[in-house]
Amino acid sequence: MRKASGISGWKAGMTMAAVLLGCASAVAQPAKQAAAVHFSGAKALEYTRQYVGTSGPRWVGSPGHAKAEAFLKKEFSKDDLVQDSFTSSTPAGPMEMHNYIVRFPGKKDGVIVLATHYETNYPLRNINYVGANDGGSTTGLLIEMANHLRGRKLDGYSVWLVFFDGEESITGHWSASDSTYGSRHLAAKWQTDGTLKRIKAFLLADMIGDKDLDIQRDSNSTGWLLDVVNRAASRFGYQSHFFQTDTEDSDDHIPFVQRGVPCADIIDLNYGYQNSFWHTAQDTMDKLSAKSLQIVGDTLLETIRIIDLH
Repeated sequence: MRKASGISGWKAGMTMAAVLLGCASAVAQPAKQAAAVHFSGAKALEYTRQYVGTSGPRWVGSPGHAKAEAFLKKEFSKDDLVQDSFTSSTPAGPMEMHNYIVRFPGKKDGVIVLATHYETNYPLRNINYVGANDGGSTTGLLIEMANHLRGRKLDGYSVWLVFFDGEESITGHWSASDSTYGSRHLAAKWQTDGTLKRIKAFLLADMIGDKDLDIQRDSNSTGWLLDVVNRAASRFGYQSHFFQTDTEDSDDHIPFVQRGVPCADIIDLNYGYQNSFWHTAQDTMDKLSAKSLQIVGDTLLETIRIIDLH
């Protein structure tokens, strides 16, 4: 469903890249010497189970969508939670949508964004699917990520968790105008109010919970930031799960790439044999792995640490 957008590789930010990669090289260690693993894939999987079980199918405007929003609001009720409401023009008419931003302040001037989408596809061909991997796994991942950020002043950059609405196509035919409604809205809004200039890195996670984790290297992402992610993964011996194959993906990072924000799309498009579980009723909890969530969680935390060194 996601199609190549034709955006060329990122060419700017080479000074930043050199510094970050230099830092990464300095701190990289063999897997046996890596720092203790702190991210809990088991907890992230349990959050995913609760979220998917509570909401079920959650396309925009459905009862499940409202339950999903209520779940997020409750989970982050004691945090700095911003609800970004907007109305999108879609093939099905105007639709009210909501992005959610959870902000954890840091000591340095700048922001690292960790993002996902939380809704599911429209019920095409009368198939209602719960999106355990596609939207569910990354929602659980970010909820557990908040446990590592909550209740303390971050020494590095601020970290914002973003839950996008309306990533999926309304018609089932992915296009630039019928997809990524939430990210297109927020990128434009943040460009207008100056927020984009503060973003040091935008890390998008999508479909990363399946048992056979194989994250492709996306040519539409920022090259140097993907290199930092790879360095982070290598520190824990996870490099075999990252960037062994290439893709050219159109996802929620594209509106930010188009505006000059350094972006990395952390995505595993090989979900099931020949993608047989993707956008089907087979996208269920039994296909997911706590280990895969741990691998991605550890890698994102280490990526943040490397970027903070700059």
